[in-house]
Amino acid sequence: MKFSVSVTALVLALPLLAQASPAGFGGFGGGFGGQGAQKGAQGNKGAQAGAGAGAKGGAAAASAAAASAAAASAAAASAAAAGGNNQAGGAAAASAAAASAAAASAAAAGTASAAAAAGTAAAAAGAAAGGDPQTSTTLDPAVIASGFAQNGQAQQEAGQVASLTSTNNFINFCLTTKLPITNGQQIVAGSCNPAPMGVIAAQSKMPSSKFTNPVNGQVIQANTAFTISMAIQNLQTGNFVNPNTNYFSAPQQVDGSGNIIGHSHVVIDTLQSLTQTQPTDPTKFAFFKGLNAAASGGVLTADVTQGLPAGTYRLSSINTAANHQPALVAVAQHGALDDQVYFTVTANGQAAAGGAFGAGAAGAGAANATAAAGTGAAAAAAGTSAAGAASATAAAGTGATGAAGAAGAAGAKAGAAGFKGGKPAAAAGKGGKRGFEVRRSRL
Repeated sequence: MKFSVSVTALVLALPLLAQASPAGFGGFGGGFGGQGAQKGAQGNKGAQAGAGAGAKGGAAAASAAAASAAAASAAAASAAAAGGNNQAGGAAAASAAAASAAAASAAAAGTASAAAAAGTAAAAAGAAAGGDPQTSTTLDPAVIASGFAQNGQAQQEAGQVASLTSTNNFINFCLTTKLPITNGQQIVAGSCNPAPMGVIAAQSKMPSSKFTNPVNGQVIQANTAFTISMAIQNLQTGNFVNPNTNYFSAPQQVDGSGNIIGHSHVVIDTLQSLTQTQPTDPTKFAFFKGLNAAASGGVLTADVTQGLPAGTYRLSSINTAANHQPALVAVAQHGALDDQVYFTVTANGQAAAGGAFGAGAAGAGAANATAAAGTGAAAAAAGTSAAGAASATAAAGTGATGAAGAAGAAGAKAGAAGFKGGKPAAAAGKGGKRGFEVRRSRL
């Protein structure tokens, strides 16, 4: 009797177990499938892991459902056997158990299919993300620069400091700063730029420029339009990206011949004088122009349409890659990649009297003239003194005979006077020479 009651209770509980099985076991399998899908989103390896985990999750769900169905079937068989005195009740219990088993199997199959599909989708997404190195967010081992791992101090040189080091090409360097990412913008307070430097131009392809107008030392008329012209080589000019959205945002590139793909700029700074030694303020300038167009015949030009007020100026070039970064070349020791000239602007376009370029020559000429005058005066004085000495000697000789003694004495006296007069002249000549030497040392 007790056995019949237990069987009856089990039969009554089977429908409840059958309804709970899809949610319990199926959810368990779906959880594994969801984990597989999550792992599958982590790149190529994550994609494979996701697919595998999804498949395992589905298998787990199927196994759980099968176990549930087997348990339900066994319970149904036991119920049928125990219901000998109540065949109708046993058959009903068996039917309920079979239905529960079928429902559990169906739910498990659905969960397993969903988990497998999620894992497959994650694997496909991972494969797509890792298929193109230029869209992948992972670093390809083929481009890791192993030399970045050493700080350079193995070969030391006086004044040399240790370099920063990295084993992943500094891909996350900007995380070490408290600065915003440059992100193609000109952030005046400073920023951190994650873009790589790019292609470095060969030593034989280093750019160079030379101004052809104005030339160094030229004088230009004030407030009058003029054209800057500059010869340039080894730069594929005319490549000028948007400086407001793509500033420093891409690596340097070179064309098929190895020339940097870029453009140039010209800037004019105001100086206090041509002999100024105080560094200028880069935030202030008289004229600036980015040269968007390609060079014509190897020459770039820029029109200064309003001219410049009278003053002293420095004209400089700024040769850059397309994204405005300074030109990068293969060696540290090289000549200037840019040019500079100094010029003046006057009201009439003529050099001012005593101007810096003409004053030196005028001063030297004056010093030479003074020296010549001094030398001539000294020579004249020496000649006079010699004549006086000769007269004195002749007079002394004649005086020995008697009658000409007075005349000789007079001649001697005159000669002595001439000699004394010559000394100041000679001294004046020496003074002139000294003045020349002083002036020459100051030039």
